[in-house]
Amino acid sequence: MNMRLGLNTGYWSSGPPKGAVEAIALADRLGFEHIWTAEAYGSDALTPLAWWGASTTNVKLGTAIMQMSARTPAATAMACLTMDHLSGGRFIAGIGASGPQVVEGWYGQSYSRPLERTREFVNIMRQIFDRDDTVAFEGKHYQLPFPHGTGLGKPLKSTVHPLRKDLPIYLAAEGPKNVALSAEICDGWLPLFFAPKDNDFYKDALQSGMDAGGRNNWDDFEVAATVSMIPGPDVEACADKIRPMLALYVGGMGAKGKNFHFDVFARMGYEAECDKIQQLYLSGNKADAIAAVPTEMCEAIALIGPPDKIKDEIAMWDESVVNTLLISGPPSLVQFAADICG
Repeated sequence: MNMRLGLNTGYWSSGPPKGAVEAIALADRLGFEHIWTAEAYGSDALTPLAWWGASTTNVKLGTAIMQMSARTPAATAMACLTMDHLSGGRFIAGIGASGPQVVEGWYGQSYSRPLERTREFVNIMRQIFDRDDTVAFEGKHYQLPFPHGTGLGKPLKSTVHPLRKDLPIYLAAEGPKNVALSAEICDGWLPLFFAPKDNDFYKDALQSGMDAGGRNNWDDFEVAATVSMIPGPDVEACADKIRPMLALYVGGMGAKGKNFHFDVFARMGYEAECDKIQQLYLSGNKADAIAAVPTEMCEAIALIGPPDKIKDEIAMWDESVVNTLLISGPPSLVQFAADICG
């Protein structure tokens, strides 16, 4: 089996996730590829990664994801250069456009034309990483120097020399055009809900991006997919631990007709089920929305049940475009994943 492992510490709820420090230390010892942190509208991604990452030696340190609307492209690039130096060249800049509810509701930014905005954002980051010249950019969403101010702004160059000019940028994406964009202009793709049965759909999207970007092979591109891994003797009981999350994302993380997570599962063939989940969730009936998530839908994007079942199903992931599985959980799950994938 060629599948690598990563640890995604995920979002914080009311505070830091319990057992994260111990899980990170174990992942570092067991040869995990990387650890990741996340942000939405609570904890930020960079602070925990720097704090926890300082006690690691081997794992790469990634953000899954830094919200593009939370920082300007220059501020994002500054953080990346800083983290890469502090970690000795182990940093991965995972970024994403998020969705309109968070971008406009929390960050107070426009969500218009996310693909175009992402392309400009990455372009500026690359210029700063290259440090070949002062940075000037004239786009529809970002302009450097700012053209409508005092007139005193001038193109600047980072005072910090990059440890790596090719510092990797990974893109979180769900729709086919955004997935293709990850392969065209970035170094990796961070899928949230990947189903091995839809591998051909995503492989075609990635290949179209690689063709557009002039990438000749897949060797320098990583697909690091977050997957819920829940071992246990009862598949239904394991699925019950995933249903609330899927009900939230499908039913509540976006408006009706504008929910990218809904669209992912609809493409898998669960549109009718998603309609029911969304209707129940948006009407305030969250318990029934959770109950309406079918076990088959959980199994499509997660590894649940007895260890032998999980091991058999990992083979499907190993044959897909996914290079690395990002699991989330306590030290016991880190050890389980290392054993079952070893």
